[in-house]
Amino acid sequence: MSTDALSAPAAPLTLLNEDEQLFRSTVRDFARTMIGPLVRQMDEEQHFDAALLPQLFELGLMGIEVPAEYNGAGGTFFEAILAVEEISAVDASVGVLVDVQNTLCINAFLRWGTEAQKRRYLPRLAADTIGAYALSEAGSGSDAFALQMRADRRDGFFLLNGQKLWITNAKEAGVFIVFATLDSTAGYRGITAFLVEKDTPGFTVGKKEDKLGIRASSTCELLFEDCRVPEENILGEPGKGYKIAIETLNEGRIGIGAQMLGLAQGAWNCAAKYAKERRQFGKPIAEFQAVQFALAEMATDIEAARLLVYNAARLKDAKLDYVREAAMAKYFVSQIAERVASQCVEIYGGYGFVKDYPVEKFYRDAKIGRIYEGTSNMQLATIGKLVLGAVK
Repeated sequence: MSTDALSAPAAPLTLLNEDEQLFRSTVRDFARTMIGPLVRQMDEEQHFDAALLPQLFELGLMGIEVPAEYNGAGGTFFEAILAVEEISAVDASVGVLVDVQNTLCINAFLRWGTEAQKRRYLPRLAADTIGAYALSEAGSGSDAFALQMRADRRDGFFLLNGQKLWITNAKEAGVFIVFATLDSTAGYRGITAFLVEKDTPGFTVGKKEDKLGIRASSTCELLFEDCRVPEENILGEPGKGYKIAIETLNEGRIGIGAQMLGLAQGAWNCAAKYAKERRQFGKPIAEFQAVQFALAEMATDIEAARLLVYNAARLKDAKLDYVREAAMAKYFVSQIAERVASQCVEIYGGYGFVKDYPVEKFYRDAKIGRIYEGTSNMQLATIGKLVLGAVK
């Protein structure tokens, strides 16, 4: 059965204006027709089909918020969230590629890049270049600022030495936002963000991880050995990398919420269609109250998740505080996605446990939502601090 077996509406129309409805419809059609037929093969081969990349760029999905003056789509953050959601309903691997490009990399350039950096990189990111965001290290996961990677200042340039792990889009990327410490004695205030192009001497993309889920998405180690980066490739200011990381990850968490939202909706769509087709005891299993109740409960959870994600994205576009809402969306939706995907496997029964049907992949893909871009525990810590701090 194809992963394009979609049936239920993705959101009440009242949540979207006319332009957003049209945009969502365009992305959905593209995801079903162009991505859907490739999903199983990409997952089995752990390889992103290169033919998809130019199509994503041509549709304007890789530079949604890039202003028109830099040859981008000039869209909104909310539209980027819609794109991630709709693509992830078909394949979360493609969804995370689009997500990292838009919510992490491009947002970092828009907020922190110099005019020269914007003119150099934003047109490329909108046209043909993938971006990657390199923060994590072997000993620096939830403790994101325990970086061991060094940046040593020289006359007019820096030498980067160290290793990064679990970097999404690494195999496809042409430009990397890399975090390293200039002064280990300064703690997080020594962290600086650098722009490193793929062909920079001393920089190597290492092995690709063999993952449980989102297997078509490249997740690789990065190796730096006296990697020479010019001074003009500092993003923001020296020692302000921690601020860039915090702010972009807050935005990125809404993106992961959208990815998990799309995944949950995609799994539900497949299970609902299957429940109408699968017959037992002389009638479709969708007519049994237990199955109806399971699908109804999942649909309610998905709608609640959608409202959290959309609200956080709207707040971000309105330039209002959204940190609490982003953490809530990421925490809640990742849990819902895992639970919904698991229940959808059960609706399929034995068929749900084999790769001939799509829900086992949704189930595998869902697990990463509670881990990357801030674990569920880290989101709870953020939420707890903010909600308790508001109590007078």
